Amino acid sequence: MSLLQDIRANPAERSSSEWPAHPLIYEINTWVWLRRLSSKYQRQISLANVPAAELAELAAWGFDAVWLMGVWHRGKATRSSALNYLHEYRRALPDVTDADVPGSAYAIRDYQVERELGGREGLALFRDELRRLGIKLILDFVPNHVATDHHWTHQHPEYFVRGAGEDLKRQPSDFFATDTAECSGAVIARGRDPYFPAWIDTAQLDAFHPGLRGAAITTLVDIGRQCDGVRCDMAMLMLNSVFAHTWKRDAYTLPARDYWQEVIPAVRATHPQMLFMAEVYWDLEHELLRQGFDYTYDKRLYDRLANGEIDAIKSHLRADLDFMRSNIRFIENHDERRAMEVFGEDRQRAAAALICTLPGAALLHQGQLSGRRIKLPVQINRGAEEVSHPLLARFYRRLLNEVRCEIYRTGAWELREAQAIHSDDHTHNNLIIYTWRQSKRIRLVLVNLSSEWSRARLDLSDMSQLAVRRWRLYDVLNESFVRHDGDAVLQAGLLFEVPPCSAQILHFQDCGAPSS
Repeated sequence: MSLLQDIRANPAERSSSEWPAHPLIYEINTWVWLRRLSSKYQRQISLANVPAAELAELAAWGFDAVWLMGVWHRGKATRSSALNYLHEYRRALPDVTDADVPGSAYAIRDYQVERELGGREGLALFRDELRRLGIKLILDFVPNHVATDHHWTHQHPEYFVRGAGEDLKRQPSDFFATDTAECSGAVIARGRDPYFPAWIDTAQLDAFHPGLRGAAITTLVDIGRQCDGVRCDMAMLMLNSVFAHTWKRDAYTLPARDYWQEVIPAVRATHPQMLFMAEVYWDLEHELLRQGFDYTYDKRLYDRLANGEIDAIKSHLRADLDFMRSNIRFIENHDERRAMEVFGEDRQRAAAALICTLPGAALLHQGQLSGRRIKLPVQINRGAEEVSHPLLARFYRRLLNEVRCEIYRTGAWELREAQAIHSDDHTHNNLIIYTWRQSKRIRLVLVNLSSEWSRARLDLSDMSQLAVRRWRLYDVLNESFVRHDGDAVLQAGLLFEVPPCSAQILHFQDCGAPSS
């Protein structure tokens, strides 16, 4: 039996229509991935004919969902704008040509799958294969803007933030004019957030317009027919307060309900199991969860990990547990620099172990598992060849195999405080420690993000099941173990030492009663 057949024959709970707790999500840059596969197999690969071995590989990693980034049609205006920045793409792809530039994946002309990627039919075939493997599919939705040649700019200019001829003359980088028989000379704002210049290839949608909200619902219902969840780009930009601030709208013009409060329930009336994941910043995670999102980006934790702010990370992990379960954590994605660049190989392992073993969702990115260093612009469809790091990939195999265990989905999580072994040794402050418990099963996670060996004592006196037993503590990441007497641990605590920039995940394995 092949690996693919074996996985299909034993999908277990992964075939459920409901989303699991603690999902592992894998982001794929669709166009780059398919071009790489086409080169590997020396034939044209689209979503309709991804080789079985590649699908089996996705399943073998243990992902609960695949996020296909960049499947939607980008159009001529998006590509034309992107070609102006060919010189910038050479940093990532020195031999880039016009043929490598379809344009930004987030300046969407139409929510139809690119024909070169396989079209709607190809996506449906790919989704069917994922479903047989127990893997769900996530696609993008961009609520804030569309491409400047989207058909709404001509057919429904009222859906957009509008300007006047004077705005176009004074701020040509912030506005553009349409010129068609249906809509002659309408001036439309380019998409932006309140803190950065406008995105030149986009048209800004009006979050307050009821017609736009209805059109967004229709679009999302159709997207929901093609996937199991959506990742909503810059979701906080559609909040009444943020949109009013960005576009200087008076308080009396605010709709009675926020955009997402109207959109999400309407979509779920048709697709009740559809997952909504928000890209969100500016401490607005709680608000978007309140308005219906299942998961929100944990960008603050990412920044603290990248900066090595251990005390701040510990404080972060003292948040309400229900809130923590609604976070999606990452150490890279298509917007951030590569983990190999930010963390290096060793510190990346510790950071990855942390994000994958906390309550909530974990996001991993195409190329992260093999140690790629080059961050690809979302405007190009090909990546340069890079050296892989097999030891890093082996680490990720162990980690992802471990976090598929049921204890991380339904067990009880608890942050723990390390104690100093000696009064003059403060290295215990470097350690982030927590446990997962489920019935008689125990996992102890130790993360050292610092550059020094760190020692600590851990009080486990609340674990009465350790009494009158011998225990083998097996470190699944480093394939090593130590033995401890349960009574001694209950009385004196557990002493341990953790190398710099490393993590340990300890299984408590019962070795029976001590010999008399």
